[in-house]
Amino acid sequence: MNVMEVFSRAVGAFIVLFLLTRIMGRKQISQLTFFNYITGISIGTIAGAVTIDPSLKLSAGFVSLLTWSGLTLLVAYFDLKSRKARKWMEGEPVILIRQGKILEQQLKKQRLDMDELQLLLRSKDVFSIVDVEYAILETNGELSVLLKEGKQPLKQEAFLTSKKPKQTPIPLQLIADGKIINENLQQLNVNRSWVEDQLRVSGTNLSEVFYAELQQDGSLYIDKRSDYLLH
Repeated sequence: MNVMEVFSRAVGAFIVLFLLTRIMGRKQISQLTFFNYITGISIGTIAGAVTIDPSLKLSAGFVSLLTWSGLTLLVAYFDLKSRKARKWMEGEPVILIRQGKILEQQLKKQRLDMDELQLLLRSKDVFSIVDVEYAILETNGELSVLLKEGKQPLKQEAFLTSKKPKQTPIPLQLIADGKIINENLQQLNVNRSWVEDQLRVSGTNLSEVFYAELQQDGSLYIDKRSDYLLH
């Protein structure tokens, strides 16, 4: 395989990869799930093979690239459209520390030891478990930390609506992608009617809501479907 053939293969693979990444959307490295990570490596490996492997036909290489990318887009479609599919494919966030207590069984399930947990906490500028109210391992491997009251930095409150008597230890999703999350309602011991009543109090209805979250102080944050980008 001469230099010009290598050059033409590299240019072709580069163009295909560029177009595929534009089609497949943007996601920061820190937001990638394990599946995204493996898919990216696989597509990159195929592109590298197309460039330098003379035994691999260009047509076969590009078909392989398109197939991998198409399957990834298909998975992303189901991930976007179905909460159940998203939970099955990506898993769910896992609580490692709840109300200041370390959940040892969850650490074992995630194959984490205390040294690794403390490393993750230090990456969030938390140097003592005593300060932690909640620690949640996200699906991308990142750790989200809620500090205990009194340890949190002062900040200006925002998005507060009318006060509700219901309290929750951490903000809890009630509606995501326009759909009520029934398992979270069960945690609060409320039903769909309660959610609809809270929405009516705030001057909206369920069909208008894209996302709703119950805050720790009992207030409701609502994001409507009719929001527009500001230019």
